[in-house]
Amino acid sequence: MAGHGFYSKSQASCIGVAILFCTSLVISSFAELERLEHPVKGDGSLSFLVVGDWGRRGFYNQSHVAFQMGKIGEKLDIDFVVSTGDNFYDNGLTGLNDQAFEESFTKIYTATSLQKQWYSVLGNHDYRGDVAAQVHPALRKVDSRWLCLRSFILNTEIAGLFFVDTTPFVIDYFTDMDHTYDWRGVTPRKAYLDSLIKDLESALSESTASWKIVVGHHAIKSAGYHGDTKELNDLLLPMLKAYNVDMYVNGHDHCLEHISSLDSPIQYLTSGAGSKAWRGDLNQNYKEDDLKFFYDGQGFMAVQLTNNDAEITFYNAFGKILHEWKALKELHSAV
Repeated sequence: MAGHGFYSKSQASCIGVAILFCTSLVISSFAELERLEHPVKGDGSLSFLVVGDWGRRGFYNQSHVAFQMGKIGEKLDIDFVVSTGDNFYDNGLTGLNDQAFEESFTKIYTATSLQKQWYSVLGNHDYRGDVAAQVHPALRKVDSRWLCLRSFILNTEIAGLFFVDTTPFVIDYFTDMDHTYDWRGVTPRKAYLDSLIKDLESALSESTASWKIVVGHHAIKSAGYHGDTKELNDLLLPMLKAYNVDMYVNGHDHCLEHISSLDSPIQYLTSGAGSKAWRGDLNQNYKEDDLKFFYDGQGFMAVQLTNNDAEITFYNAFGKILHEWKALKELHSAV
């Protein structure tokens, strides 16, 4: 009686299996986090730069920031560069042949010291374009430095960097009627986030790195324009605390800032000032005892690590040091 919407027991059983199979396909389609390796220097140290919210074809002081990154990158003999997302404004890339890739990346970051691997996550502006193109390996043929994935793990002997695709966490983007987002590979959202959170927790629990650093586009804690991201505080932060993450690094707010957690060792570090910055957007709700530093101009951040100590330095678009923070891992103290 199939024509009337009725099914035999065998048909119903097959349908049930099919539904279960389709459900499992949805969950399994979100692949396990890719794991990459990057060696430390011969002396066991590691250094890298962090820049975010930058891709504007050199405008809004992007070229000035890039120039200073080249100078500091040479001085520190950096191993790689981390991008915290919003790599191409205003609406990501239109496809693999979009000239914005070379005009905002290849032709801007030309210093010899910056000809190292770039590890990048996606930002909300990147999701307004062709996400599949931005994460496609074909772009590495255009510029071999480029490596952008949704979420992945970078192991470096002394530090584990866990890159997280934070845009799908933010529910407002899914109801935003003013912009179009490329949600291919992300929906259904709940299954995508469940899979990502499960894989991230597994990776964090297994990590034996001296330093655990989580990188995302959106802030967990920020005194800037966008402020805290509720979904990350609810879904991600408890895990970071449980597995003793040392630093959460993000962009999104177009500023440089350092916030120290009052109830965990986590340092919240914003480096989203790679080009256009927002003047005067300090959120006065943050107290002086946790907000260590805030700068509403362009710049970038440098990270230097050994097995036992860390040094974080923020620079402006003229290469001036704005803020420094040092920590001794073995003593669990900071200065």
